[in-house]
Amino acid sequence: MTVLLMTPPMTQLNTPYPATAYLTGFLRSRGYEAVQRDPAIELFLEMMTAPALDVIRQIVEQNFEHFEDHELPDVIFNFLAEFDRYQLTVESAIRFLQGKDPSLALRINSRRFLPEGPAFDAIAQMEAVSGDVLQAAFGNLGVQDKAKYLATLFINDLSSVITQGVDPYFEVSRYGEQLAAANPTFDNLYDTLMDEPTFSSEILEQLVEQYLEETQPSVVALTVPFPGNMLGALRIAQTCKALNPDIPVVMGGGFINTELRALKDPRVFEFIDFICLDDGERPLITLLEYLQGQREVDDLVRTYFLAENEQGEVYVHFNENTELHDIPQTDVGAPIYDGLPLDEYLSLCEMLNPMHRIWSDGRWNKLTIAHGCYWRKCSFCDVSLDYIDRYDAAGADVLVDRIEQLIEETGQTGFHFVDEALPPKVLFSMAKRLIERNVVISWWGNIRFERTFSPARCQLLADSGCIAVSGGLEVASDRLLKLMKKGVSVERVANVTKSFSDAGIMVHAYLMYGFPTQTEQETVDSLEMVRQMMQQGCFQSAYWHRFVATVHSPIGMNPEQFGITLAERPEILFAENDVDFIDPTGTDHDMLGEGLRKAIYNYMHGIGFDQPMSFWFNQTVAPTSMKKDLIANAITQFIESHQE
Repeated sequence: MTVLLMTPPMTQLNTPYPATAYLTGFLRSRGYEAVQRDPAIELFLEMMTAPALDVIRQIVEQNFEHFEDHELPDVIFNFLAEFDRYQLTVESAIRFLQGKDPSLALRINSRRFLPEGPAFDAIAQMEAVSGDVLQAAFGNLGVQDKAKYLATLFINDLSSVITQGVDPYFEVSRYGEQLAAANPTFDNLYDTLMDEPTFSSEILEQLVEQYLEETQPSVVALTVPFPGNMLGALRIAQTCKALNPDIPVVMGGGFINTELRALKDPRVFEFIDFICLDDGERPLITLLEYLQGQREVDDLVRTYFLAENEQGEVYVHFNENTELHDIPQTDVGAPIYDGLPLDEYLSLCEMLNPMHRIWSDGRWNKLTIAHGCYWRKCSFCDVSLDYIDRYDAAGADVLVDRIEQLIEETGQTGFHFVDEALPPKVLFSMAKRLIERNVVISWWGNIRFERTFSPARCQLLADSGCIAVSGGLEVASDRLLKLMKKGVSVERVANVTKSFSDAGIMVHAYLMYGFPTQTEQETVDSLEMVRQMMQQGCFQSAYWHRFVATVHSPIGMNPEQFGITLAERPEILFAENDVDFIDPTGTDHDMLGEGLRKAIYNYMHGIGFDQPMSFWFNQTVAPTSMKKDLIANAITQFIESHQE
């Protein structure tokens, strides 16, 4: 039996999403012939060619034929006006971003080679505030990085042309996201699938036809990690069924696990045959055994499929089967990247911030240290779901064995550990093993900013190859951190992040606003704490997220404990995750969010630390006086205590 695993468009362009690699490795260890393809990157590359741009121009001209030039969106006007240059340079820019033509950097840096559309306005806006930002960021010798940044802006312009002029569902990292995310009905997705195909979906169909011809699979398995992958996944399934109606198509992944737990609409199964929830190894291998006649349908684990009741009515059936245990972390094996075009991915530089860029820059081997979260108490998190709630760690030696196996296969020594939160005990053991076994890697991942990360232990991690960590400061308010059961304080986060930074490890902080009962004053105070921490060098990168209550979190399940009331929800036939709520505090979070994002963008570029809070919010606001210099004092005391 041959299983073809695919990642639908669109995910990050610099490295493969790891789900198919993990499942390929696992299935091969169990004797199955597993092959994988990444239509996400291949679709993007097919659209970034000179012939494809010619088709894109024709479609754009048809869609905007009744518009005057001054009525055209800026990115469309610039694309049509500079089309010959876009068509001439697009393939060269892609090759450069793939690392295949580094000498092109000097031409790109001339600012006369690539056409510059609205995406390049960001440079002018920053220069108006702080002078020559490119010189400040890259100096005279940062030739490759500067060119990578300019080429990324070029790609962003072309992506905007496709979104605004060809396919409204196309985005570089999210494809048709609004059709799937927390959408209670399947109507919009279904209507889109029944409509005329777009240019991008036609290319996707051609790729899928090619994959089926190459691999001759017995089963097609699709991972849907994000809402934006759902449309692409269904397009792939639709194509598979058109080519071979009898081929079983199965779907799983992060979006499925989070949002399709109340699925009732049978139309979904016009495209696919089975949907598996949660950790994929056990449900998938049980399903394969069922398809081979080795198991009964009642054996299926956490799997949706169509069934028929005694009255002959077809309905969506969910078979849970808790008797078959999940595969332990020690037995899932190492990911295998065979079948993925590792030399075709693009290294992008989306922001002039060293920490922020690594999400889109570099080819990282993805690996998990543990399944689930060792803390699993945060009230805003989906702690009731398996991928958070069931904690299972592999040992340090097993991890280092897998690391060496991946280096051997891929030739790459960069690792991104994609855990919910890296468990400190296992992390420190792994760091020691890496050093003892002389394994040289560069690695980064997500942690909790807790006291166990002392200066000495941060240095140990740095010595083992840690280059960066990310973690949640969230609301930067001790009252709210306690309410969300985060298990840290603002002062503790400041000390821990400073320890990482002092060890030469870059730090990114996840930030949150709009938490239940959060006041305007608390939001302003939070920004002041962030300003101080970034100015003190605690972390270099951050991002403000608007809080959203979800049905699987303690807040969504017990809103009364957090002083809010959930809004009435519609009947769920398809996706369910975000839930609206009424907060009696009445804070204008939309207004505050705009100021928070503006401030953090400037802070990440080293700008605006001396500006008063009112500068960001366009109104008279100020931090509480007791917050002044809190971070500097806390760090000083922390350093003195460790010197003693």
